[in-house]
Amino acid sequence: MFTDPVKNLKQLGIRDDMIVADLGAGTGFYSIAAAEIVTRGKVYAVEVIKDYVATIKNKARDAHLNNIECFWGDVEKINGTKIKDNLVDAVIVSNLFFQIEDRDTFILEIKRILKKQGRVLFIDWREASSLGPKKDNVVLKDKVLEMFKKRGFVFEKDIDAGEHHYGMILRKTESL
Repeated sequence: MFTDPVKNLKQLGIRDDMIVADLGAGTGFYSIAAAEIVTRGKVYAVEVIKDYVATIKNKARDAHLNNIECFWGDVEKINGTKIKDNLVDAVIVSNLFFQIEDRDTFILEIKRILKKQGRVLFIDWREASSLGPKKDNVVLKDKVLEMFKKRGFVFEKDIDAGEHHYGMILRKTESL
């Protein structure tokens, strides 16, 4: 395992009553871990690959987790997540940003669904990898920070996301 979702979520500081969105949830690596923490809250697992949505639903059922809502959504479109404005306390973006083509719209969608002062757990590859991005697709931390700051987010802190990743917490400061 390259990065530990439980350790990373603890660094985010989520509580058991929070609403969390895992954007680009993949097969549920973070969604399942988050659902086990937010026992009185809810996790929205948004994924564009329909087979992965089914995988997360099956994992949630097998783990007896009733606080996950999994659905297909396009995170690169405004309202593409199908989540209401200003609803979520925290957004998870893990190993996704290097794949996003319309990064500006993606950040705006995060901003739309986050409550004011909501936080983003952002994790991505620090280098090219056979399991991750090619060299041309790696998005360095400074570039990510610049893009988020331009859209009304502030840097809160770095987190230890493992040897192959960088991680940070960002916070929404401006309204839509």
